[in-house]
Amino acid sequence: MALPTHGRVILDTTVGEIEIELWSKEAPKACRNFLALSMEGYYDGVIFHRVVPGFLVQTGDKTGTGGGGESFYGEPFEDEIHPRLRFPHRGIVAMANNGTKNSNDSQFFITLDRADELHGKHTVFGRCVGDTIYNVMKIGEMELDADGRPVYPPKIKSVRIVDNPFDDIVPRITAAEKRAQQRAKEQAQREREEEQRRRGAKKNVKLLSFGADEDGGEEEEETTFKKKPIYRPELVSNPEKVTVIPDFVSQPSTSSRPKPPAPPELAAEAKPEKPKKKENKKEDDITKIREQHAREQAASENSRKAEIEKMEAEIRKLQKRRDGPDSDDEAARKKPKKSYLGEELAKYSGSRGMHKKGRKRDEGDVLAALSSFRGKLQGTMFVDEPEESDDKGKAEGEGAEASSATVAGGEEEGMEVDDDTGFMAHALHFPKGNQEETDKAERDYEVIDPRARGAKAREEERDRKKAAIKAKGGVVSGGRYRRH
Repeated sequence: MALPTHGRVILDTTVGEIEIELWSKEAPKACRNFLALSMEGYYDGVIFHRVVPGFLVQTGDKTGTGGGGESFYGEPFEDEIHPRLRFPHRGIVAMANNGTKNSNDSQFFITLDRADELHGKHTVFGRCVGDTIYNVMKIGEMELDADGRPVYPPKIKSVRIVDNPFDDIVPRITAAEKRAQQRAKEQAQREREEEQRRRGAKKNVKLLSFGADEDGGEEEEETTFKKKPIYRPELVSNPEKVTVIPDFVSQPSTSSRPKPPAPPELAAEAKPEKPKKKENKKEDDITKIREQHAREQAASENSRKAEIEKMEAEIRKLQKRRDGPDSDDEAARKKPKKSYLGEELAKYSGSRGMHKKGRKRDEGDVLAALSSFRGKLQGTMFVDEPEESDDKGKAEGEGAEASSATVAGGEEEGMEVDDDTGFMAHALHFPKGNQEETDKAERDYEVIDPRARGAKAREEERDRKKAAIKAKGGVVSGGRYRRH
């Protein structure tokens, strides 16, 4: 029983329609690649470039050579070999590769007969259904050349997707958009050709004038065009040409008549003077600008100082009103207030730099306090350990009497006193032996050995049997018994 298919497309070719059902569940990558390329119009206009009679027909190469093709993923994708998808009959659609594994792109083939030798080498992703298989067989019967290529290769005109199992496919470009681009390219090509044709029509046709030779007439003369002047004569104040002798010594005249051109020798000498004047003029302008900027800056600074002085005077007036009729001299003689920030910084100024490398910290006070505490602790510690419980009770009684006496003779009973040094006299004692703990462990814990319990049970069983035999009047001898 064949596996169910999911998806269906129809190839519209020059020999008729070819209907293909897809195994999108068993070969999802190959089917997705085939459908995406069909949506983009990749197979439109592609020929069947290879035909092997009685074996297969192959297509999918846009170049038509058999060595091209590209996948939708941008690179060759891996094989999808399914154990139940084989080549048992004609009409099986599978991916073509370059003879190696995982080299699938856009080329595919359709078998014309059973092909067991292809199993496990190519990805099967569809099959031809219905009477359209006869159109595939018709391609296999076409005339071939010496290289096994059809002399008149059939072509895929378009691919129509009837059932798409992958709703999430987003083509890079649709087939309609691709056709529109192709039409635009063709139109642009036609326009370029027409423009070139029009430009070629503007050539000199005198060389091709065969009518003059036939009629015996003379050749036409070449037409010459007179150049128009590039000035307007009506705008010239004195259009008459006047010859003026240049005066190289006198100063230039101030008349409205234009100055005649000087000879080239003097013109070369006079040219460098003009940039100097321009440079001097520029320097004068820059100097003036700088002076003006300096004046403006000084004026703004003076006005700012005046505003600051005015504000300070107003602040002093307000201060006088708030503090009273005290004069400025008295306010100056007053001691300035101490800064809180200065006080806090003074606290930590003594220990500043103590933690830096190479400086020793003065720890005399800390060592002195530690020594006094050690002496106090040694003075209050017990020298001898208590040996009996009576001595311990007696010592506790004496300590209680001493504490009560201290409370009675010192501070009142309800006041908290921070001179409790009784904890210094406490001592921690341990027994010299651990016999007490051993006895306690023997009392509280019982070690159970299963082997000992079994031996004990067997012993009890033997004793019980002996007692039973004795009760019956028998004598036990060597594990056996006999009656008297």
